[in-house]
Amino acid sequence: MRTHYAIIGGGIGGLCLAQGLHKAGLDVTVYERDRTPADRLQGYRVHIDPNGARALRDCLPPELWQAFLDTTGRGGQDFAFLTDQLRHLLMIENPRAADPVDDHHSVSRITLRQVLLSGLGDVVRYGKTYERYERTPGGRVELFFADGTSATADIVIGADGGNSRVREQYLPHAERVDTGITTVAGKFPLTAETRKLISPRLADGPNNILPPKGMGMFCAPHDVGGATVAGIGATEQEGALLDNGSSYLLWAFGAAKHHFPGDISEMSGEQLKGVISGLIKDWHPDLRRLVTMAHPDTVSLLPIRTSIPIEPWPATTITLLGDAIHSMTPMRGIGANTALRDARALYLALTGGGDPVEAIAAYENEMREYGFAAVRDSLAAARQFVDENALARLGFKTFLRTAQRFPSLKARAFS
Repeated sequence: MRTHYAIIGGGIGGLCLAQGLHKAGLDVTVYERDRTPADRLQGYRVHIDPNGARALRDCLPPELWQAFLDTTGRGGQDFAFLTDQLRHLLMIENPRAADPVDDHHSVSRITLRQVLLSGLGDVVRYGKTYERYERTPGGRVELFFADGTSATADIVIGADGGNSRVREQYLPHAERVDTGITTVAGKFPLTAETRKLISPRLADGPNNILPPKGMGMFCAPHDVGGATVAGIGATEQEGALLDNGSSYLLWAFGAAKHHFPGDISEMSGEQLKGVISGLIKDWHPDLRRLVTMAHPDTVSLLPIRTSIPIEPWPATTITLLGDAIHSMTPMRGIGANTALRDARALYLALTGGGDPVEAIAAYENEMREYGFAAVRDSLAAARQFVDENALARLGFKTFLRTAQRFPSLKARAFS
């Protein structure tokens, strides 16, 4: 009897794994709570680093790997640290790699999901909100869904995000906590006219904005350059283009909760714009313009949570990937890439032959090391992003200026 693999959750990591298992000819089903492929037509750009690119190249069929490359943004990759007055602190040069798998890419989250869904029409089951599992006497796992249905699988992969119900039942001691940091993000449209309104550097590549203390801003362009999604159905193409099919500059402002006026959880996009505009009223006009010219529908409140690393657990026929096990802050832009790295590692383990539980054990040993390291690094970056210590912030800026003057120091610090 063939081994059946069930993936709970149709996010980036779960779909990447499904593509790999499907490509290998394995029996896999994805259970997704969304009712249709078009339900998740929202989101911002995703930075795909070489770890993520390698996972996509290895798990996707060649035509979908090429579709991904064809839809990535055309913006620059050099990363700058700037003051809130747009004074230059340091530039990290990231030249284009000869091989796309070794390169960095910017892609719409919506478009990436459409690529990952392509060819999985018989694999993904929509409208399946997972509730719990039970182990059967025969050693299989029975899955129960909110609509009253159930399904049985041999191997279950929880890829159901930071609020994972699989993790809640399987590893109830694996906590996810609020960092006390709140971010608000939005999109500034990039057109020939709006580019004239802002400093060229803001549209040239990603930037980390460092005011004196207590808060920060990240911004990065997603320049589609007319790219479209090749090789997917018309309806899915239309859905992908609801990201406007146009270029924009993502901005994300972050600060500790006490900087915000009361409870902002129920505020509209227009109200959130007003709050952020007030908090950055003394910043450079171009940065204020990013906020004031963002369409309210693109402005979102994003509380920042993080998982707590836990000790190893014995491997079984249930495992986890992505935010379901190592949820992290977005401050280093590595959450999606770590989920993709999980998908590749688990795909290689499960398709390598041998006992599936031994394969899962090997995957989990590897995943825990790099996954929880990413959690720690991301949390450290988040705390630095909103550091309330003015002297520490000044010291960091001084270090950046010094590193910019001495290439060998910069190479050691930012390799």
